[in-house]
Amino acid sequence: MVKIQKLDKKDRPREKLLNKGAQNLTDLELIQIIIGSGIKDADVTKISRNIKKLIDTKGYKITIDQLTALKGVSTATATKLVALFELAEREFKDFTVIDSAEKAAALVPELKDAKQEHLIVLSLDGAHRLIQKRLISIGTLNASLVHPREVFADPITDRAASIIVIHNHPSGTLLPSDADTQITNRLKESGKLLGINLLDHIILTKSGHYSFSE
Repeated sequence: MVKIQKLDKKDRPREKLLNKGAQNLTDLELIQIIIGSGIKDADVTKISRNIKKLIDTKGYKITIDQLTALKGVSTATATKLVALFELAEREFKDFTVIDSAEKAAALVPELKDAKQEHLIVLSLDGAHRLIQKRLISIGTLNASLVHPREVFADPITDRAASIIVIHNHPSGTLLPSDADTQITNRLKESGKLLGINLLDHIILTKSGHYSFSE
């Protein structure tokens, strides 16, 4: 990739943002603007590319330690990024209505490339707005391991009206297993007793998603 210094001035990220607006920049260019500059052995483009890879892998719940482990990322830059991601998540959470499996799946891009199964629960209010996203478990899922008390404990505290459960299939198959169906039925019945509706159980792979509701 061409270094920023070698680009025409009009094609540099800051100039593009001023002239064309932030919506016309790539994710990489936006990160370059936030970072500002690189170091001797790692220019801003290389650092930004590594941060983008980390985001693609981990999502936006990135820690200071994960960022500073990247060459050229100082503690000051890492804290700035973590603060920015947290602010963006709060704003996104406040205004995001999850009214489709597609929107729910878009909240967990990190699961597409995960090598193990991850179970995530979305707590929603009465208007289907996101209250919180939480990782419940990592590893092979079955009905005996996915206990309703782990799934519903935090949504109860959130005073959630409903939840959406999402997990990935590293194998790439979108079809639900017998265990997936058992888990769905068990959580649906538990939700009825608790007054917290299970809106959907979504299976996610690199190629797409499967929705029990849709």
